[in-house]
Amino acid sequence: MAISRGHTTRDKEFTEKVVQVNRVSKKTKGGNRIRFSVLVVVGDRKGRVGVGLGKAPEVIVGIKKAIRYAKKHLISVPLKGTTIPHEIFVKKGAAKVFLKPAQKGTGVIAGGSVRVVVEAAGIKDIVSKVLGTRNKISNVYATLEALSKLKSSKLKKH
Repeated sequence: MAISRGHTTRDKEFTEKVVQVNRVSKKTKGGNRIRFSVLVVVGDRKGRVGVGLGKAPEVIVGIKKAIRYAKKHLISVPLKGTTIPHEIFVKKGAAKVFLKPAQKGTGVIAGGSVRVVVEAAGIKDIVSKVLGTRNKISNVYATLEALSKLKSSKLKKH
């Protein structure tokens, strides 16, 4: 379930995308207590991206919490034109993500959760493969870790 919020009126700099909304219930002596867990990806499409997980009794409040957290924890992604400087493989928990640079005009060839993170970061040409789990949250965090481990192409020339 991906709800795109696009640009907000408050902050036109960032694109916000809701990746997943989970309904979580807890048994209490008064009955079931229902809350929502919301995963949001925030990016400026110029090399900065962040992920937030917000939990609240209402979906809207969870989205706002997740966006606030994601904006506070942005990472910078080194870009080489419209793609990434080099290929990278990351294993985080059960999630395995492989990212590979692509030629200009290739587009984003990636699965749902990787695609959201990569597009929010502003990468226009990339090839990726998700191995291991199909859990969206795990795959989003693995993709974020892969992007954070990228080295700038300027450093690799020495």
